[in-house]
Order: sequence, then structure tokens, then C-alpha cells
Amino acid sequence: MKSQIHLCQADIPTEILVFKTNLATKKRGKAAGHILNQNSSIVEWSIDMEDIDNVLRIVTSGNISEYQIIKMLRTNGFLCEILLD
Repeated sequence: MKSQIHLCQADIPTEILVFKTNLATKKRGKAAGHILNQNSSIVEWSIDMEDIDNVLRIVTSGNISEYQIIKMLRTNGFLCEILLD
């Protein structure tokens, strides 16, 4: 499932954060999306449910840390951890 909240604007500096998650179904992805969409620092996000790690890719305006995103999702019952290369 690939989801977006809004398009990146060329004049906004962005940072890309990548996470391993348990967002393996559309239902979980939609629920996580409601959480992610509430944060104005998240410019765009997508989940690759075909990847074994259910990769969550987030484009931010740089005003939110990886740890804040992890806490936000874990608080709501989702697995989320930094995906290392």
C-alpha cells in the first residue's frame, strides 16, 4: 500500500526516514496513516507491504526525529524501528 498525505514543495528542505514495521495489511496501514497524517512535519509517507520488513518511508520537513516517529507509532501498538542499511 502506497499512501501520501501531500506533495513535497521544492522550497521546503526535506529529510527521508526509513523504518521496519509490522504494517503488513491495508487495515494497519490505514490506522498508522491516521496517526502520521496528524503531524504537520510529515510531508509524505509510504509503506511497502511487499517487502519483508514492511518498510515505512517518511519524508519530513526536518522538524521531527526518527525517535518521535517511533514513539508515536509504538504508543499506538505498532512495531516501528529504524531500518539500517
